[in-house]
Amino acid sequence: MLRPIKTEEDYDKALNRIDFLMDKEDQDSLDELEVLALLVEKYEDNNFPIDAPDPIEAIKFRMEQMGLTNKDIEKSFGGQNRVSEVLNKKRKLNLRMIQNLHKELDIPYESLIGA
Repeated sequence: MLRPIKTEEDYDKALNRIDFLMDKEDQDSLDELEVLALLVEKYEDNNFPIDAPDPIEAIKFRMEQMGLTNKDIEKSFGGQNRVSEVLNKKRKLNLRMIQNLHKELDIPYESLIGA
């Protein structure tokens, strides 16, 4: 029987049940798996929140993923000096930079604004 996940023990049982259901192919098992996954996600969101990344770290991470250099992103910042100042945390991102980075590097707004 499905129940809300309220404790660490409930959470562990749900994860074990998910592992069991992953190998099943019948519709009832798949439905149960879907519902359990939603319950686990809710429990994890409430008990293990993940903070938004630091905006500068998000930019550096995306640059690394895309193999970009500071020169490659100058246009998003409005010049070489601004890239250096922002990446060294001597200047804050402004709205135009945030919009450009979102559009050109596909960095989520939430990551650029920070929490």
